[in-house]
This record gives sequence, structure tokens and C-alpha cells, in this order.
Amino acid sequence: MTVTPTPPDAPVADPSELAQLVADAVVAHPAVARLDGGAFGAIATFLPGRRLVGVHVGRPGEPVELAVVLRLDRPIPGVVATLRTTVSALCGGAPVDITVSDVDVPGHESDDPEGAAPSASAGTATTPPGRAGVRRPAGVTPGTSVEIGP
Repeated sequence: MTVTPTPPDAPVADPSELAQLVADAVVAHPAVARLDGGAFGAIATFLPGRRLVGVHVGRPGEPVELAVVLRLDRPIPGVVATLRTTVSALCGGAPVDITVSDVDVPGHESDDPEGAAPSASAGTATTPPGRAGVRRPAGVTPGTSVEIGP
């Protein structure tokens, strides 16, 4: 992928157009499975009539925020460095904050080689994932306090 950096004296692009350019460049990377909204879907840009999830382009001087799900076929630090360089060049050298929300493991559906879900009797019962993709132990109701640690 070839990216031509935006010259510092170039006129500021429309944030909605810039957000779409950034999203297109990020998902074009072979290690990016998809964009993600991050915790609570907070990383997004509001466009006319829709919301672009996974990219937030703010005001000039603010960092560009990305949240991505990566494939595990390449080293994560290298992918993040490449994405940061690409997006920064598109945004005139703006700082770029990247959140790796999750990873896709090829061919990995469960721990069981047969593909069956683990049974509740095996001690691995969990409730469905929460909005941020966090699995809670069985019996923990969302919104309740859980003490972790000593």
C-alpha cells in the first residue's frame, strides 16, 4: 500500500471525508479483520446520516483514534506501527492512538478440537459476552460490584 503524506500547509480536509479515507486505508491492511468501536462503542465519527465505527477524527491537533480487530497472522506491534504511520501520513502528521480490541485466531472456534462448546460441568460456564466483549463468570450480574484481588 502506498500512501502519499499530506503536506503540512495543505488545506484541512473535511473530517467526514478524512475519517472515511482513514477507515478505507485501515481495512485495506491484510492483518486487519475489521474496525471496532472499542469499549462501549466510543470510538466513532458521526457522519451525515450514519456513524463510522472504529475511527474518530477530531479537531486539528487532536489524535486520530482507531479501534481494530486484527488477524493473528502477523506480529501485532508491527501491524500497529504500520497502521500508525499510514494514518498519520493521511492526517498531516497527526498523532494516532490505536486500540487492538480483539484478535481473530484462524480456525479457532473453541478449545475443543471437535469444535463442541465446553460443557457447564467442566467449570467453564460463562454468561454471554457483555457489550464490550467481556465474558463474566457465571452468576455475576452486569452492574454489580465484583472484588478482584486480595
